[in-house]
Amino acid sequence: MKISYKKAIIFSLAMSFVALPVLAAVPATIDQAVPFTSQAPLAEWRDQRQQDGCEEAVAAMAMAWVGKEKNITKENWRLRILILSNFEYKKYGEYRDVSLRDIVAWLFKDYFNYQKVSVKPVKDASDIIKELEAGHLVLLPMDGQKLKNPYFSPPGPERHMILVRGYDYAKDQFITNDPGTRRGAAYRYSSTTIFQAIRAYQTGYHQPIKEVVKEMIVVEK
Repeated sequence: MKISYKKAIIFSLAMSFVALPVLAAVPATIDQAVPFTSQAPLAEWRDQRQQDGCEEAVAAMAMAWVGKEKNITKENWRLRILILSNFEYKKYGEYRDVSLRDIVAWLFKDYFNYQKVSVKPVKDASDIIKELEAGHLVLLPMDGQKLKNPYFSPPGPERHMILVRGYDYAKDQFITNDPGTRRGAAYRYSSTTIFQAIRAYQTGYHQPIKEVVKEMIVVEK
């Protein structure tokens, strides 16, 4: 059966209006608005509570994000970090190196009474990206020396915590709030650097790290 040229054109136009599946657009960059503080907001690094205050700083930043806080002063950040350190020491006997599970139990669930937080394994960088795509924050325990941050006092901390707030797909970089430097707001590390540096540590003070365990804290709203 012959189909006329005119009918063929009409059929083609009709088909062009057939609904096709709509693919969700992937943003060029994820970057959540998370207030930043260094762990020593007023550069009082000789105070051991602040020298070892990276865990308290990332928890404080995460909770400020949960509460949609803005314009927090350095003095107020300092007070928050010291309050958390003093709380840990008085109730649990330690504040220097704090493990992921103790951060969750002591700070988030006990002090802040906030339950939308969990510890998850990190098999590769995509696990972190998936959490960011879901609108969550990620807190990571790091071998700070592997980060090679030029603003750290060399060689950098062996035990460190950072907050991951976003990801740049084009550059394959994670966007972090790194409390180990006053220049740590929206500080970028390659995904390779981040994954290689992830290393969980125990509560205490420079407890031996016998194996490399890659885990993260996920904070939801």
